[in-house]
Amino acid sequence: MVVPTWAWLLTLGVAALVLIFDVIWVARNPHVPSTREVSVVLGIYITAAVLFGIGMWIMAGPERGTEFFAGWLTEYSLSIDNLFIFLLIMAKFGVPQKYQQTALLWGIIIAIVLRTIFIFLGAAAINQFSWVFYIFGVFLLYTAVKLATEGEAEEEYEQNRVVDWMQKTLPSTTEWSSKLFTKKNATLVVTPMFIAVFALGMTDLLFALDSIPAIYGLTKEPYIVLTANLFALMGLRQLYFLIGGLLKKLVYLTIGLSVLLAFIGVKLILHALHENEVPFINGGEPLSVPEIPIGVSMGAIVVILGVTTIASLWKTKKDEARAGSGS
Repeated sequence: MVVPTWAWLLTLGVAALVLIFDVIWVARNPHVPSTREVSVVLGIYITAAVLFGIGMWIMAGPERGTEFFAGWLTEYSLSIDNLFIFLLIMAKFGVPQKYQQTALLWGIIIAIVLRTIFIFLGAAAINQFSWVFYIFGVFLLYTAVKLATEGEAEEEYEQNRVVDWMQKTLPSTTEWSSKLFTKKNATLVVTPMFIAVFALGMTDLLFALDSIPAIYGLTKEPYIVLTANLFALMGLRQLYFLIGGLLKKLVYLTIGLSVLLAFIGVKLILHALHENEVPFINGGEPLSVPEIPIGVSMGAIVVILGVTTIASLWKTKKDEARAGSGS
């Protein structure tokens, strides 16, 4: 798929304008958003993503449109799992509720920058070396096994050593504000917001290591990878406030995501075998192995996420009913 330069620039420009507007608006109006507010904005982002996917379907063909929707759903589902860690970070640093929007927004901006870098690095590696798919596939299988064996997410956030060092070393203030830096006795110091945002950014870096290989298992088009990530991240702030309580009900989300990542990992390895150039595998010749079409991938993603959600809500409702009858 050949994407003209103006399309890349327009996409990045629109995303930048939306983020700039968000930064200015949130900085001037620090508050805890209402359910109606986040629902409306989230609805706009989801509608925009669906319309973009339909446009991709019409302009570039059904296969590319399906790749976008599959990538978007995958990135969105991984982002939902990441929200639990964001909740823990907010609690760990004691971020006041009215400033949580600001912290999340800066965290999302960092995530977009990091993922954009990884997207172009991944595209360059894939174009140059087909064996990269082996690495991506094995990494996703490892992540899937790790998710499945770890079980439920930990209830405490394990602070990064770099964040520890920053808290102990950098001149700082304990007063919360929406600013990252402030002046104290004519000296520039970091605010608690800066430390919290940095912690979110470090977490985003780890998330990008999972999400980028996962979506490259569904499409090799960097433009689709970029737009799917942008649409998944744009509504993340609103999703945080909307489903904070619902996250606890998605008890099988980790298992569902491990199955999803394992499926994509297998898909990547099959693709790598189909285009094999590694000398010690079949003498460097491609293998006649079946590849998983994008339509099948899309169906698998919908089924996995659907079963995960329904099973989670059913178990939660059953447990609540049992607890109610027991009391």
